[in-house]
Amino acid sequence: MNKGKFVFAQVIGYLPKYEFSKIIEKYKGDYRYRHLTSYNHLLHLVFGQLTACNSLRDICLCLSAHEKSLYHLGFGQTVNESSLSRAGERRDYRIFEELGHLLISIVRSKYAREHIPGVWLPDWDIFALDSTTISCSIKLMSWAYGKYERGAVKMHTLLDLRGSIPAFIHVTHGKWHDSNVLDIIEIIPWAIYAMDKAYVDFEALYRIHKNNAYFITRAKRNMKYEVVDTNYNIDEMTGLRSDHTIKLMGYHPKKYYPEAFRLVKFYDSEKEEELEFITNHFEISALEVANIYRNRWQIETFFKWIKGNLTIKTLWGHSENAVKTHLWAAICTYLLVARIKVSCNTSYSISEVAILLGVSALEKINIRELLEKPTRESLNQNQNFKELNLFDI
Repeated sequence: MNKGKFVFAQVIGYLPKYEFSKIIEKYKGDYRYRHLTSYNHLLHLVFGQLTACNSLRDICLCLSAHEKSLYHLGFGQTVNESSLSRAGERRDYRIFEELGHLLISIVRSKYAREHIPGVWLPDWDIFALDSTTISCSIKLMSWAYGKYERGAVKMHTLLDLRGSIPAFIHVTHGKWHDSNVLDIIEIIPWAIYAMDKAYVDFEALYRIHKNNAYFITRAKRNMKYEVVDTNYNIDEMTGLRSDHTIKLMGYHPKKYYPEAFRLVKFYDSEKEEELEFITNHFEISALEVANIYRNRWQIETFFKWIKGNLTIKTLWGHSENAVKTHLWAAICTYLLVARIKVSCNTSYSISEVAILLGVSALEKINIRELLEKPTRESLNQNQNFKELNLFDI
């Protein structure tokens, strides 16, 4: 890329513009919009996410302060916060949702060979499934009802553990139960799904099993079962306590999941508690079962990072359409950063790349130079050079 370009202009160069224009045509995104096109709308939202603006007003304020540079930043023109707010309320959120799915398909393939700590299954798709809740005002967002008469929005996410790239996202109100997402996600054959206790629905888990896929989740305390077989070939030094083959007891559990599955017990020395995992995967070792579930915490890190580094806690609209537009813009920004990281082959993490791009968005520097991590040798050389200059004075 041209070294004279702004960093933000180089960032949006990673957007699939041709495919996005097809999505805009599909949903008639620019119909009756004079000044704020769907593409320009997207740029405003990505700029706000990348530079951590807290509101639409902040986005417009920053851009109006750099009015002379708007063309070189990639914007045709900027608009006021009222126009940006109306576009968020009225423009179909599915435009940004489909762009997110397109970016997911592009970025996931680039991280397909990433290693998962403690797991040696290079050809397997391994996912973590969980949700995060965003609190909001029930008075302003009457559709987003949550628990205890409070407002809440849930973002259900299926995270690919290879690279921490979201593979599926579904936005709902706060009362929508987590296990319901198992009814709408597309089960990939031979994939492994790691989940917490909230997803223990034996009817849904059996559906995963019948689709030739695998689940790993925590067992509930009140689960009644009988031991069919026991594997004594385990090393207790690793934390493993037992590896059983079990069948459920009780009329309804046996009806929902009639076949046998595994129960692995593992002692977590850090938290000093015994954990029980259930899975239908009999081919991997008991330790790998525990390690896959341990890596499920990547999704908690993902939620923590995306809430802390992207603007999600403060929503940029009140309607369901505006909220979904906002959340999908945040996900698209994350995916852009992940794509830039792998394209520039930088050793910085995704969070570090996002910080560097955010603070340098209005600077003119080659993005590859910006993301080139200095070595210790170069730092020592620079330090020695400064010391020599100091003594020469």
